[in-house]
Amino acid sequence: MSSDTHRLDAGVRLRPVTLADAGPLAESLTRSRAYMQPWEPVRPDAFYTEEGQRERLAGVLADRDAGRVMPWVLCDAQDRAIGTFTLNGVVLGPFRSAALGYWVDVDFAGRGLATAVVRLICELARDELRLHRIEAATLPYNEASQRVLAKCGFEQIGLAPGYLHINGEWRDHRLFQRVLHDGPVTGAEAVSGA
Repeated sequence: MSSDTHRLDAGVRLRPVTLADAGPLAESLTRSRAYMQPWEPVRPDAFYTEEGQRERLAGVLADRDAGRVMPWVLCDAQDRAIGTFTLNGVVLGPFRSAALGYWVDVDFAGRGLATAVVRLICELARDELRLHRIEAATLPYNEASQRVLAKCGFEQIGLAPGYLHINGEWRDHRLFQRVLHDGPVTGAEAVSGA
């Protein structure tokens, strides 16, 4: 998938994540920890350190190299990490689908950045990965994320009881999807997953 940097409003950019983002991500996650607590799994304190993020990113980048994940970092005008957006569980072949996950730093939330980036990722997934659909899940009371998904053309397709272990409990999630295209899967794509 594209290794390009994509410019958004006010100097904010979306670019592929690198190991060098570990320190800035640790800072952003620490700053946003209380804000994101209702929506996130319980994480050990080490997760919020540069070393913890370096270890996590090493795994993410290995999954990217294997074609299972497409990770990006959202950066401010000074190239500091202020969020991540990831297509997880990428499956090609006849399924051609992935799951979207994202977060934005507390200091940048509510500015429309998530909506702009999700729209961009849908375009990249359709045009470069040639995915058929993207799915996403939100807690039933995460209205902000549901608004982002609705603005980006996602439709609710169900409710999954006990879907993810979030903030210390197994929690129900609303499931959404966006069909990116209904075009055919060519012979090489269907067989090889290319």
